[in-house]
Amino acid sequence: MPIISLTPQVEKYTCCKDSKTKQETKRFKASEQNSLVSRNEDDCWVDISARRLGNSRLGALYDGSQFKGVQKCGINKYNVLVDIKHVDLKESKISGYLNIEGLTNECPQLTTFFEGEIIGPQYSFLTRKWQAQQYIDACHWGKFPSFEPYIHTFNDDDFTYDPLNNDFIYMRWKEHFLVPDHRVSNIDGASFAGFYYICYQRSTNEIKGFYFYHNNEEWYQQLVLQHVQERSFSNFEFR
Repeated sequence: MPIISLTPQVEKYTCCKDSKTKQETKRFKASEQNSLVSRNEDDCWVDISARRLGNSRLGALYDGSQFKGVQKCGINKYNVLVDIKHVDLKESKISGYLNIEGLTNECPQLTTFFEGEIIGPQYSFLTRKWQAQQYIDACHWGKFPSFEPYIHTFNDDDFTYDPLNNDFIYMRWKEHFLVPDHRVSNIDGASFAGFYYICYQRSTNEIKGFYFYHNNEEWYQQLVLQHVQERSFSNFEFR
């Protein structure tokens, strides 16, 4: 039987083993350098403090929020539910659905889609559309007691309201079409051709509003809504 030397194979095995060990050591050192707990004081840290979700709510004004209450038309009251779908503070916009019950016999429930303008740097108290002149703005905004300090200055060119640092948030809500059939433009006994002057108070989570339509004989139809409390978070951020 011939004698076979094992020395070359042992050396080859040892070289492979050493090479594998070196590769594992390099990978371990690389992962150790990337570990947050192994960094030195002089190492460059990634600043995540400025990389945050933009604020998407003003008090109870946020995506998915609901308000429930009534609309008062003379001696009559109608149940109202407002379902807010989107709040964009950067664009000072808000949108959602407004549902009202019992307004007409033809339609026991009416739901409209509305878009709102949040009064602030982008939208002033002056409406300048929907046939609402300055005196109409003054009459309707003046219905809110909180507006009294601005009654003589709201139309000044250099006046800008700050909605982020005040208890009261003013808006205009304009209904655009019926849901689900957006093709319906007219219903006997109901109109969505006008818009609402809105005031939301953060400290009480209450919304009050007054409806205006230039052809409506009865001005100042009042909207009174309270926020519907939720048992879950609307949004959150991992840090």
